Amino acid sequence: MACFLVPATEAIITTVARKAIEKKELANGADAAETKLPFSHKLKWLNNMLWGGSALLAFEHIWHGEVSPIFPFLTATRTVEGTAEMLHEMATSGVLMAVLVTAVWLGMVAVSSIMERHEARLQLEANAK
Repeated sequence: MACFLVPATEAIITTVARKAIEKKELANGADAAETKLPFSHKLKWLNNMLWGGSALLAFEHIWHGEVSPIFPFLTATRTVEGTAEMLHEMATSGVLMAVLVTAVWLGMVAVSSIMERHEARLQLEANAK
């Protein structure tokens, strides 16, 4: 019903955080010799996954008539029972989806960090020769 609102809220928060981190990174200046991706770039991966997933879920809910273009936009809010069911779905399915997407992103960041360390080690070895 409205489970897509939880990842969309996380996407809004991480987008604002990414913009602030980007400004801080630009103010500090990037090291040209550094092979690491800036954290703001990695956070953009999470934003893209959250926004994309939220858009797909919103489309699916619109397709099934659970979201309408007229007030109340969420059809479940028309009754008290529907609202309770919607909030339960947001607390279970929505939170689980947001956590799962974030966990996958953390895995991506871990793999990229390993790759960055490996690349830095290779560059050190090449410079030592």
